This record gives sequence, C-alpha cells and structure tokens, in this order.
Amino acid sequence: MKIEHPIPPLYDEGSRILILGSFPSVKSREAMFFYGHPQNRFWKVVSGLLGEPLPGTVPDKRAMLLKHHIAVWDVIHSCEITGSSDASIRNAVPNDLSVILNKAEIRQIFTNGGTAHSLYEKYIAPVTGIRDIRLPSTSPANAAWSPARLSEAWSVILEYLE
Repeated sequence: MKIEHPIPPLYDEGSRILILGSFPSVKSREAMFFYGHPQNRFWKVVSGLLGEPLPGTVPDKRAMLLKHHIAVWDVIHSCEITGSSDASIRNAVPNDLSVILNKAEIRQIFTNGGTAHSLYEKYIAPVTGIRDIRLPSTSPANAAWSPARLSEAWSVILEYLE
C-alpha cells in the first residue's frame, strides 16, 4: 500500500542547512513530527551539538531547529513501506525540495543515513545539482554507532551554521 508523507517540511527563510531523512517511521507518522521514535538519537545528538537542552515537545523541537537555522524534511514524498523499514521502501516518489530551496539560502544538504543518501542521489541530486553530505543514521537500528561517535560525525553540521 502506498503511503504519502504526512509531515510538512520544517524550515523558514533563515534556514541554512537541510537535514533529510528517508521517510518517516511509524512513530514519526503517529507523532506527526520528525524522529518520533523514542530511541532515535537525532534529538540528543543535535541538541547536544547546539548546546541546547533536550527538547521534549514538538513545539520545543521546532523552535530549537529554527533558532539554529536548521531545516528538516525527508527525501521521499510517497512510497510503499513495511512498518518503518527503510529496506522495504518500494516505488518511491521524491519530495520537491524547491519548496525549501527557493525560500531559504541552504548552504548544505545532509542526509541522515545510507538509505536517505542513496535515495537522494537517485532522485534529487540529478534535479538540484546539489551534492549531499551523508551522515551516519541516528536510527536505533544503527546500533554500531555510539552516541559519542554519532555526535563526532554530526559535528560537521556546525561548520555550515556559523
């Protein structure tokens, strides 16, 4: 069954970087916001890098990202997916990033994990001509990466926020 992305992109005119996931997990779709699974390390990693307290609510998460000029969305607009498994994504239709790119001066696009990176390269890079920087996935499925290792790898985002 084809599922459409239910969460609008988070950005404003001040956004300077764009972080793209692949497609929202079941928990994120239920929460109607990005990285909604309680074990996903996105919020811990990003808030730690920004020197901010861990945001607990969707309004707090939105405010933290926008305050620091970070836009968030996903590569895929709709697809067939089993549960939250990126490996099961089939018949993907990409999001149109021009919605963000035409309004914000995005300095760099980052992809959160290998699937987001592969899908970005396949569907979006040929359209935008913008190369992404692949970051290790913050998903709980990526247990090989400790929180400290993730934070070290993700610290590259700070260069583009200065």
